[in-house]
Amino acid sequence: MSHIQYTLLRSNTYYYNRRVPRAARYIYGDFIRVALSTEQPQAEVLAGRLTDALNAAWSDTNHVMRLNIEAIISSHKPRLTKLSEFTSDYLSWKSITPTPVLLASRSLISLLGDRHVSEYSREDIKLFAQSLLQKGNRTGTVRRRLNCISAVLNYAYAELELDKRNPASRVLIRGEGADAMRRATFTSKQLELGYKEALASGSDVRLLFPLLGETGCRLAEITGLRIEDVCISSQVIHISPHSCRRLKTKGSERDLPLVGYALEAMELALKQADQSFLFPRYLKEDAIRATHASNALNRWVKQRFGGLTAHSLRHTMRDRLRAACTPLELIDQIGGWSSVNSIGSQYGEGYSLKMVRDYLEKVKIE
Repeated sequence: MSHIQYTLLRSNTYYYNRRVPRAARYIYGDFIRVALSTEQPQAEVLAGRLTDALNAAWSDTNHVMRLNIEAIISSHKPRLTKLSEFTSDYLSWKSITPTPVLLASRSLISLLGDRHVSEYSREDIKLFAQSLLQKGNRTGTVRRRLNCISAVLNYAYAELELDKRNPASRVLIRGEGADAMRRATFTSKQLELGYKEALASGSDVRLLFPLLGETGCRLAEITGLRIEDVCISSQVIHISPHSCRRLKTKGSERDLPLVGYALEAMELALKQADQSFLFPRYLKEDAIRATHASNALNRWVKQRFGGLTAHSLRHTMRDRLRAACTPLELIDQIGGWSSVNSIGSQYGEGYSLKMVRDYLEKVKIE
């Protein structure tokens, strides 16, 4: 017998079991018995909800209301409590790349367990940070993981209305920033050599090299391009979010002209594309696997250019634009970087496509 009001426990299942008052028996019969849940906390919530609804329906004996009891039970959504549950819920609301948040959450769960979000302490989070450092992660990576955990916990505490200090906020990391490595960049000669080899290779993977190098895009932005995002007649690509690939920031959505080697590479890539995506080989289970593309491209890039990576192309483009005296806001617009220097940069429509093309023409590799 269960101690929850109006319930019975039979074969590990809680049932709502209640005698119906005389005035309501012509609608509900003599008894109401319906399965609730195998979990006591959820059964308790459902029993209370059903009791309140029935009491209200039966309060006026002259006008008894007919309730759909099954609908009341099935419409109840169990309350989220665990970190894994709130991680998924948080990502369902946020239009962000899910991988960093998932990595952080799964790493914490593997170390400390999937607990109620209120149970993680400051010492737990410090242990998590120390564990990441011991595994060889740089302090910058550890900070990003902590920021992800902090964001999920902030969301969870707000949803649960918990008045609790976030244990992942403002955690000190010993030696933070001292291990940062400045990413090297390509020379113009290396870019020209790499572009020519990529175009002559017949490899769609290597075609990413000039597409990234001459647009400054993130690798996921290019590998996630749909055919509808490419207008070869106007020589423009549209970087926008879709169901198979999100964007890193709100400012990442943009139009970019194709100039020089990027235009040649795009024309070749279109010949190898399918009806929907520019790089269909990286579409798996309705998601773009940019990491797979990165691994494949970097095997060639690192060997060919002394350890440089595909992401170095993005840093190189920013240096090239600086050298051409490109306005800072225009540099940020081209690369889809967040402009943090002034509030004013967030206003207006930004630079025209013609101005973007003019500056990309200035820095293109001939």
